[in-house]
Amino acid sequence: QLQFVESGGGLVQPGGSLRLSCVASGFRLDYYVVGWFRQAPGKEHEGLSCISSLDDHTYSADSVKGRFTISKDNAKNTAYLQMNSLKPEDTAVYYCAARPLSFTAQTMCVSTSWGQGFWGQGTQVTVSS
Repeated sequence: QLQFVESGGGLVQPGGSLRLSCVASGFRLDYYVVGWFRQAPGKEHEGLSCISSLDDHTYSADSVKGRFTISKDNAKNTAYLQMNSLKPEDTAVYYCAARPLSFTAQTMCVSTSWGQGFWGQGTQVTVSS
């Protein structure tokens, strides 16, 4: 069974940090482009950070560039999103997703719609004082 399981979300104060994890089972992350996305109430689905297993190139959206970092541990079949300097507007449900290596990190983040590829169930991140 192909499955993604995210964890690491929670409540954090503005300026704080969280690290999200996404464990894949049933498939190997090193055969895919992996990305983190988020969905906030009343807002568009947003691609945040993506990484290609083909060349380890990464892409980050302007909204998180310099604050969020995506990484991947192939041995653990796990992707991570390190989130620093969190802001209240970062509050959302965060999802990881994977698509074939025919995508670049940028096209993965920019052009992936909800449900395309493999998706996890999401983890809630709330930034509030």
